[in-house]
Amino acid sequence: MKEDICSIPINELFEPKTGCPLCRMDKMLEDRLAEYITGAAMMEPDVRIETNRLGFCSRHFDKITAVGSRLSVALILESHLKELEDRAFEGTETKKKLFSSPSKEAGPGETCFICENMEKNRNHLVESLLHLWLKEPEFRALYKEQECLCLPHSRLLLKAASAMNRKDMEEFIADTKSLSMEYLKQVGKDITHFCRMFDYRNKNADWGNSKDAIERSIAWLTGRMTPPDEKPPMGGAGR
Repeated sequence: MKEDICSIPINELFEPKTGCPLCRMDKMLEDRLAEYITGAAMMEPDVRIETNRLGFCSRHFDKITAVGSRLSVALILESHLKELEDRAFEGTETKKKLFSSPSKEAGPGETCFICENMEKNRNHLVESLLHLWLKEPEFRALYKEQECLCLPHSRLLLKAASAMNRKDMEEFIADTKSLSMEYLKQVGKDITHFCRMFDYRNKNADWGNSKDAIERSIAWLTGRMTPPDEKPPMGGAGR
């Protein structure tokens, strides 16, 4: 398979053949962006303007706090809070309203620098994925060999497939649905078995693969199928 700057990170995401490769992709993007924003980039004026404007969702506030030093996070918060003070409050006079009037734009806490940049980078990687699938028979085979695709990411890929010609789109959709449905059927059986194990008649029965069925089901439903300690691929994603 020919490799270039676009194909290398995609191949690395798919090579393990465990879990959902796009969950692995999201973890890679999330980790890289959190490290990026709490590193030297936090002092770049254009980056600081964006973090001041967008802020972070609760999940990614937790992420940058876990990844960066306390000083890095404090410096990011210092300028972000100052901007919120200037933007969200009208003034200190008692006759003025405390908060500015509602607008059509998203307010504080409704936007996130990491979420927005993850979406941009995710879209670029999905484009590269589809290009590889169309042009490289080896990658097409690798795609079919995956353990599964989670529900959110299978939906993402099915939506992206609309740009393909009809013949390729039908094959891609069939492969994508198969990867998602097979896992759904298996985890569904495991959940049912888990529930049945609480019947007194099954007191000494074998739990089989059902003990972690709750966690696996939630991970499939929410797009979080990558183990938290799994290292992301080295391909990187930029901003």
